[in-house]
Formats: sequence, C-alpha cells, structure tokens
Amino acid sequence: MLTAQFLGASAAADAFGAAFKIPNILQNLFGEGALSASFIPVYSRLLAEGKEEEAGRVAGAIAALLMLVVAVVVLVGVVATPALIPLIAQGFDPEKKRLTIQLTRILFPGAGIFVISAWCLGILNSHRRFLLSYSAPVLWNVAMIVTLLWFGKSQQPVDLASTLAWASVVGALLQFLIQVPTTLRLARHLHLSLDTRSEHVRTVSRNFGPAFVGRGVVQISGYIDIWLASFLPDGMVATLGYAQTVYVLPVSLFGMAVSAAELPEMSRAVGDHDAVSTYLRGRLGAGLRNIAFFVVPSAAAFVVFGDVIAALLFQRGRFTAADSHYAWGILAGSAVGLLATTMGRLYSSTYYALHDTKTPLRFAALRVVLTTALGYLFALPLPRLLGIDPHWGAAGLTASAGIAGWIEFLLLRSRMNRRIGVTGLSSSFVASLWLSAAVGAAAGWGMRTLSAHEAPFVSRVLVLATYGAIYLLMTVALRVPEAAKMIARVRRR
Repeated sequence: MLTAQFLGASAAADAFGAAFKIPNILQNLFGEGALSASFIPVYSRLLAEGKEEEAGRVAGAIAALLMLVVAVVVLVGVVATPALIPLIAQGFDPEKKRLTIQLTRILFPGAGIFVISAWCLGILNSHRRFLLSYSAPVLWNVAMIVTLLWFGKSQQPVDLASTLAWASVVGALLQFLIQVPTTLRLARHLHLSLDTRSEHVRTVSRNFGPAFVGRGVVQISGYIDIWLASFLPDGMVATLGYAQTVYVLPVSLFGMAVSAAELPEMSRAVGDHDAVSTYLRGRLGAGLRNIAFFVVPSAAAFVVFGDVIAALLFQRGRFTAADSHYAWGILAGSAVGLLATTMGRLYSSTYYALHDTKTPLRFAALRVVLTTALGYLFALPLPRLLGIDPHWGAAGLTASAGIAGWIEFLLLRSRMNRRIGVTGLSSSFVASLWLSAAVGAAAGWGMRTLSAHEAPFVSRVLVLATYGAIYLLMTVALRVPEAAKMIARVRRR
C-alpha cells in the first residue's frame, strides 16, 4: 500500500519492480522451493527414524555448500547486472534501465541472505516450528514500511526507490537473524562442513538438481511476464506487480501454507506401498479441501470485486482510479488459474515427499512453454486485433498463465493417481463452494449499490465484508465440513 502511495505506477516503480525480479531468481532458485523439496524430506525422515546426529551432519553440510555457492552467485550477479537487464526489461528506455541496474546491484546481497534464511526455514519446518519461519519475513516488511513512512514524503520517486532497496537488504538480514537462535537450538548436532561423503547429503544434492531446474523453469515464466509487460505502456510493470501482490496472498496463505505444513508430514510416511499410498491420499485429500475452501472465494472476489480490492489497498497518493481499474483486469486474469496453482503446489509437495523431483520439473517446463506462447499472444497481438487499450495486455498475461496452470495441475494429478490411487475433490464439494461464492458475490454487489453514498473506504469494506460473511454462512448452510471446522477453531481461540 505504501509503495503504491509513494511510487505509484511511475517509471521508478517500474524500475524497482523489474530490479526486484532479477536477484529474486537467486532466492527462488536456491531458496525455499528447491531447498525445501530436496532437504526437508531427507532431514524429516532422519528425525522420524531417531537419527538426530546424522540429521545434524546433513544440515551442516547443506548449509556450508549453500553459503559457498550463494556467495559466488551474488558476486557474479552484482558484476553482471548490466548484461541481465535486457533479459528482463528490454522495453525500458535508457534512463529507466540505468535505474534498474542501480537497484538490482543493491538488492542482490539481500537475495543471498534470503537463501540462507530458507535453510533455517527447512530446519524449523522439519521440527514442526512453522510460526517463526513464516512470521520472520514480517521484519523484512517492517524495515521497508518504516523506510517508506520516514522518507516517502521527503524523497522523489527515483531516490526513494534506492532507499527502499537498501531497506530490503536490512530487512532480509533481520529476517535471518531472528531465526538463527531457534534453528541452532533445534539442530543440536549441527556441524558446518563441506563433507559430501554421506549418502544422505548426496541424496539431497541429487534431488536438489531437478528441483533447482524446476524452480528455474517456473521463474522463467515470471521473468517473461515482466519482459512482455515492459513493452506495454508506462506503469504496467508496476501495476502488474501490485496486482500480483494481491494474487500471491491466497497462494501464500492457503496453497503454500498447506503445502509447507504437509511436506514434512508426508515425508514421515513409512510402511509398504499400500500403507504409504493410503497415508498420502488421506493427507492430500484433506489438504486439497482446505485449500479449495479458501481459494474458490478468493478467485471469485478477484473477478467480481477486483477494482474494490485494488482501490482499498492501493488507491491513494500517486496510484489513481485508472490504475485500480487496470489492476482489476490483472486480478481477474489471475483468477483463471488460482485454484489450479494452489492445488498444484500440494501435489508437487507429495512428489517431493516421495523423493521425486523430476516429474514436477517436466510438467513445470511444459507450463512455461505454454505460458510464454499464450502470454505473448494475449498481451501484445490480441489487444491490437480487438482494438482495445494496450494496457489490458497485462490482464492477458495473467489469464494465459492460468490456462497453463490448469494443464500442469491436471498432469500432476493424473500421474499421482496412477502412483497412489484416486485423489482430488468431489464434484459436489466444488459445486457447494462455487455456489456459496456466487451467492456471496451477489450480496456483495447489492451492498455496493446500497453503500454508494458512503465514504469510499467504508463502502469498499462493507462490500468485501458482506461477500465474505455470506460465503461463510452459505458453506455452513450447505454443511461444508471445512466451514464448521474453521468456526470451531475460532471459538476455541
């Protein structure tokens, strides 16, 4: 919200958004995705078998290897930044490219710190300590929030973007440091070493390769989106980033949260093939239901109330009503594949628990090919053919990614069904959720009409609150078990 207020959809905001994407590849390639997929299953299995000393040796070896590789990559990245910019922001003018280079060089070390934080996250998650690992990033956000509040009114957008980049690095360091004491206390036998003779270390390394490439393939899709958006009118890279922040919220809260919690639990499965399959089907089914319960109304809200959400969060300062309108289109496009993306993450975690990082890689590669081809068509030629404002090409980017996401999800589910038996959601359960969302949307739209005379902030809150409340009441009336469980949890707390 503050970034939108003080940077808006300006050229500086475009540069900051593009710059953040470039070192972010380091965080996403080496960090939570690839590291969790390769390290947590091995480490959790050792803990389940009572081999804590061996678990500590594996954790120490992986940490040492990770720090060595990341240090080299950060150094190379800072030096090679000018060569990287055309790969991500070819459409920027020379001045915007120069600012992007400056910001990227500032941000690269922070990305390296994030990678080491991901190692801490792997240790904490394996010991079922989820709160610290997923609340630590609050410090990163706080560092940037304080910076924006302190310097937002006194600095021009270009200078503020540089200050904000430095704040990101400081926040990354705080995020890492707060996890260290608990991590060291849990990994009691931790010993940093480059010794790779352990079979378990070699297993992590073997699994890391496909997971690393798989994450890289997914990241390529995000970079292609930015590259294509750089050819759209000024401000669309920034607007795409603001909208994706909202889109990532349900992905993180529900898709990633459930997947992260289930990975160490699935990795503890023991017994013969039938026993493991039964256990995995049970955990996978429960996880899919939890995800869908929250993601279906999120997708519906993006389509029906995307402008309300964008205006409530961002429309102030340099972020205008027109920017909110374009953000609505981007959110509506992202709703196409929101459910598939979040459920696909859980299926990928199931493959990782089975020490299979290659299957998700193959399907992710196909998804990127489809996203690239469809993204180009939907973002650039299609608006011209339809004779519509080229700003709407950004919505085409997210819609094309959603179509590709569904294809990837269906392939993941089909292959998993052949391995452990039939999985997925029942049609009656899905119908109940969409019916509840539709009734909630109708009620929210009615509230939008009734509250039109109220202050904009009050009206927007009333619309979204009405929608959420009616959705919950409908799911309770339709006896959706997840609704009753959520209410019971709230009452207990």
